[in-house]
Amino acid sequence: MAEEKSKILIVEDDLDVADMLNAYFRVQGYEVFTVNWGEDGVRAALTARPDLIILDIRLPDIDGYEVARRLRSDRKTNAIPIIFLTEKRDRSDRLHGLELGADDYITKPFDVQELRLRVRNSLRRTQQDTLTNPVTSLPEGELVDEKLSQYISSGRNGGLMVVSLDNLEIFRDHYGFVASDDVMRAVSLMLQNAMRETGVTEDFIGHLSGTDFVLALDPGSLPVMEERVRTRLEQSLDYFYPIKDRDQVMSRKNRLAVHIGTLALSGKQFTGVEDLKKALLASCK
Repeated sequence: MAEEKSKILIVEDDLDVADMLNAYFRVQGYEVFTVNWGEDGVRAALTARPDLIILDIRLPDIDGYEVARRLRSDRKTNAIPIIFLTEKRDRSDRLHGLELGADDYITKPFDVQELRLRVRNSLRRTQQDTLTNPVTSLPEGELVDEKLSQYISSGRNGGLMVVSLDNLEIFRDHYGFVASDDVMRAVSLMLQNAMRETGVTEDFIGHLSGTDFVLALDPGSLPVMEERVRTRLEQSLDYFYPIKDRDQVMSRKNRLAVHIGTLALSGKQFTGVEDLKKALLASCK
């Protein structure tokens, strides 16, 4: 499978500069989107979800500062790295950009090789940050895959549990991102507390996805852990709804719900991490 390309959004009104950067970064192996107006930059960031934005400050409509302010105020785009590209050299201009959350600042005329290195370094920092979930701070992505791979290769007699939180997107659409993040943090804390109570020091907890948790346990702990987690979560989820909505929510099929699955690894063969993940998710009920 080909490695997925990092996406760069260039917001630059100088067409010659925009075309040059587009061609240059495509040759470097990036997927590149280019727009020439600030409003278009905001819209493109929301739709394309780039991994990094190169943003000129002097634009024909709204300036780059306003673009950055809007992106930083929207939860969908507030973590995207921004490199300001500008003719402004004053310290106050640089400080203003940094105050708005810019990750870097480079002035024209610029060395394109220097810009390439700044882009690379910024993307590397972002990729390192994605090893943990931004809401729960639990491991995800490569860290979880590495742990599951160790279980497969070692052939150890381990046990795994998956805890799936259903209908969180519906909850988020109705009550907002802050409320849904509170649910995720509370669930992760309940799971971590339950893990500590098992007293097994080698236990591990992380994310299979944004709403799926995976717990690594001693196989003998699986039944007790499953019952403990199920009881605590089922008793708690309704309390995340405002009091005025709880009676109505109780009768809805799309309310917050939890599904739990367990998998004892003894004697089972898996072709790889993805095969193990499929087996875990299939165990949910």
